Amino acid sequence: MKLYIAEKPSLGRAVADALPKPHRKANGCIYVGNGDVVSWCIGHLLTQVDPEAYDASFKQWKFEHLPIIPEQWKLKSVPKTSKQLSVLKKLIKQADQLVHVGDPDREGQLLVDEVIHFSGVKGAKLKQVERCLISDLTVNAVKRSLQSLRSNQDFIPLSTSALARTRADWLYGLNLTRAYTLLAQKSGYKGVISVGRVQTPLLGLVAKRDREIQQFVSKPFYEVLAHCNTGAGENFTAKWQPSEACTPYQDSEGRVLVRGLAENVANRITNQPAKVLSFVNKQKKQIAPLPYNLSSLQIDAAKRFGYSAQQVLDAAQALYERYKLITYPRSDSRYLPRNHHKQAKTISQAIMHNDTEMKQAVQGANLSIKGRAWNDSKVDAHHAIIPTDTKKLTSTLDNLSKNIYQLVVRQYLCQFYDDYHYAECIAEIEINQGLFVSKAKSKISDGWKILFPHKEAESFLPHLTKGQVLHCERGEVIDKNTQPPAYFTDATLLAAMSNIARFVQDPDLKKVLKDTDGLGTEATRAGIIELLFKRLFLQRVGKTIQATEVGRKLIESLPDSLTLPDMTALWEMQLNAISLKQQTYQGFVLPLQEQLEGVIHKAIADGPQALVNLPSSSVSTKKTFRKRAGRPTKNTAYTKNNYKKGKAASRK
Repeated sequence: MKLYIAEKPSLGRAVADALPKPHRKANGCIYVGNGDVVSWCIGHLLTQVDPEAYDASFKQWKFEHLPIIPEQWKLKSVPKTSKQLSVLKKLIKQADQLVHVGDPDREGQLLVDEVIHFSGVKGAKLKQVERCLISDLTVNAVKRSLQSLRSNQDFIPLSTSALARTRADWLYGLNLTRAYTLLAQKSGYKGVISVGRVQTPLLGLVAKRDREIQQFVSKPFYEVLAHCNTGAGENFTAKWQPSEACTPYQDSEGRVLVRGLAENVANRITNQPAKVLSFVNKQKKQIAPLPYNLSSLQIDAAKRFGYSAQQVLDAAQALYERYKLITYPRSDSRYLPRNHHKQAKTISQAIMHNDTEMKQAVQGANLSIKGRAWNDSKVDAHHAIIPTDTKKLTSTLDNLSKNIYQLVVRQYLCQFYDDYHYAECIAEIEINQGLFVSKAKSKISDGWKILFPHKEAESFLPHLTKGQVLHCERGEVIDKNTQPPAYFTDATLLAAMSNIARFVQDPDLKKVLKDTDGLGTEATRAGIIELLFKRLFLQRVGKTIQATEVGRKLIESLPDSLTLPDMTALWEMQLNAISLKQQTYQGFVLPLQEQLEGVIHKAIADGPQALVNLPSSSVSTKKTFRKRAGRPTKNTAYTKNNYKKGKAASRK
């Protein structure tokens, strides 16, 4: 008997639908026509044990226990789903062959692997486990996946990466939450100081941005424009480029701070000849943006509709599981397998059937175009989020789901459009020994941008030739003021999490981080942001996201090493390296344990004085945690309250 183990019931049903009939439903599983069985997890069936399971004395929070580092890690069943775990263990024992059908990501890999190992599978049976990667729940797509099984051994590094992340978060969250809570209580604070590997640096990003804005002092600066004429009735402007001699009158970004200098330049160029030093007219093109991963979808949805990250994730998950209109949404990939290109016709036909607003976009597509999106070398466990060939009218969807579907459709269809072509002109002009530059950009052909109906800003610059003499009719001083950085929004906060290198302060670390290194993962970012709202550490002010007083004071009370994204960004980079076989589990965890000991010892040595300003009404008290955060899950923080319940809180 072959046993298929899906991550959740909806995926299990999709697998069964692609297997021989007749089907017989039983307790926690489905028997299919050829004698095989499909069963499922219900999310994580296993969780880390509580500290007191390692040593009963750990139930009390004491400095001398820290750091708590298990020698042999233990898991326990989640009470709510223990019956399903029993069903799986029995079926695993009976099965001759196991097929791992977890979601195609790091957590999905570990989730099923944990159950297989917890059930005692060893030796040849363990080595023969197969892996089925499903990113599309339509019957035909699932059948294709079932015909392309791989060895689960190929995914050991991915599972190891997830295991390292889980244990690191446990170590970090539990030990530092206990350490700083105990310190705060020494200064009279009554609540729990929740510290997480991702949530705390994320709150730090927002709190520090808020402080920069509040402390910002606007300063005036000045630009000079030259209004020029070709003599043939063609007018344009050019902007002054200050020389090195002007450096004493500029700020670090090259802005002129002295109005008298700008006025002098404007007067000197008025009614003067102007000579063209160079003129470049280039035709350029812009390739279509790649299909979405989850973060890019969330960012675009936030910009266009103002949706939160969690709203987009929930809608995308429903479009994937319930409606089967898009592929797996928690993907971090923006590429597609090359053989997926042949499905373009059936997918396009489905889009035309589903949404009349997309009919013209489909008709304008050239399905023979095969651009950079189709790249096997950049696809492994999962691919970009794209529409499926399911036919279902979008008129039956709510507005949120319809809008997300249309975003995914447009991003997919633009892969079958020509490049956007435009002309870019740059002229350098000398006026009374001063250098002025004029730039212009104009559209040649829309290409893929025809699918995105926002008008491109165009500017005019006449055709000039090197050495041509013009006339500067007048100089004009433009008064400007420096602007503070903008408050974070859903879109910009997600963008910051997706490209954390911009916010890392350590110059050496900044060098090794890639543009794609982020804070958290595609699957966890929305939940982390929502968690900070639930704890009342973040708040919405109009369309912006700002720290509350509690959130701000929490960040002020913690050392920079915990509130900056540097360490977390390094962790994410190392976890990714483990999944790519470029780093070992021990090479990640052992240095982390040493760092943890150092942070805790320093915190104890520094004492509680830094924590005295925390407001006593923190959301993390026992009473308010239950009221505001709801039932603790694996995505909530460690508190004394959920230790009593025996529930793990988010180590993030």
